[in-house]
Amino acid sequence: MTIVVTGTSGFLGSALVRALRADGARVLRLVRRAPAASDEAFWDPERHLLDPSVLEGAEAVVHLAGAGIADHRWTESYKRELVDSRVVGTHTLVEALGLLRRRPRVLLSASAIGYYGDTGTREVDESAPSGSGFLAALVRDWEEAAAPAEQEGIRLVRLRTGVVLSRHGGALSRLLPLFKVGAGAVLGNGRQYVSWISLPDWLNAVRFLLSTPEMSGPVNLTAPEPATNAEYTKAVAKALRRPVMPIGTPAFALRLALGEFADEGLLAGQRVLPRRLLEAGHRFSHPTLKEALAAVLW
Repeated sequence: MTIVVTGTSGFLGSALVRALRADGARVLRLVRRAPAASDEAFWDPERHLLDPSVLEGAEAVVHLAGAGIADHRWTESYKRELVDSRVVGTHTLVEALGLLRRRPRVLLSASAIGYYGDTGTREVDESAPSGSGFLAALVRDWEEAAAPAEQEGIRLVRLRTGVVLSRHGGALSRLLPLFKVGAGAVLGNGRQYVSWISLPDWLNAVRFLLSTPEMSGPVNLTAPEPATNAEYTKAVAKALRRPVMPIGTPAFALRLALGEFADEGLLAGQRVLPRRLLEAGHRFSHPTLKEALAAVLW
C-alpha cells in the first residue's frame, strides 16, 4: 500500500511515517525542498506547485502540512501564513488529486478542534456547529478547501485533532522544562478545558480511519475524558513528581506576552468528545490522562 504524507517534518507527520512503515506501507513524503531520497517528492503548496504524476498509484493521502499555530506571535503577517499554509496548501493538493487517472481511495486531511471555538463547560461532538474567532474561521476554511476531493469520489476524513501528548513534540514537550524545575503553573483561572490525546492513540486512530471505509467527514481525535487546565497541570506535575506553582499565570500576563493567541490558544477551552470513534468501536489505549501521561513521559 502506498500512502502519501505531507507535513512530515512536524512531530505528528514524522511519527506517522515511522508507524506506517512499521505496518509495511510504502510512504511517499511531499517536501518543500529538493528531494534527497527516493521516498520524497517536491511540492510548493503556497505557489501551487505539485506534479500530479508523483501521486499516481497512491491508495491513500494523509495531509498534515501547516505552519505551527503556537510557533510565533500572531502578527497579521503570521496569521496570513497560518491561513495560506493550510487553505492554499490544501487547495494545491486537492487540485492535483483531481487530475489523476486513478485517484486514492481516501484523503485524511488535518483539521483541529479549534473549529468549535470556546465551548466553556459544554461538551461537544462532531455534530456541534463551528464557533467564533480567528481559529474557528481558519479551521472552517481549511476544511472547506478539502471538500472538492469528495466530488472526485475520494473518501474524505477531516482529522479534528486536540492537544497531542508527547515528550518529543507539541505543547506538552515545550512545557516539560518548566514542570521539571517546579515552575508548572495553571493558566488563567484554570477552568478552561483541554481536550487531549496521547500520541500513540492519535497514531492508532489515524490508522483506524485509513482502514475503515465507513468513516468519512469530521472525526474528533481526542480522548474520552477532557480535563480542565487546572486538572491537566496538576496531572502533569504529579506524573513528573514535581510541585505546581502556588500562583498561576494570570490572563493579563499571557495576553501581554502572547497577544491574541493567549485568548484563543490558551485561555479558551474546548470540551470535545470523540463520539464518532467510540461509536465505530475504536478503542483507546490511554483513555485517562493518568494513563496517557504515564505512557508518553517515561
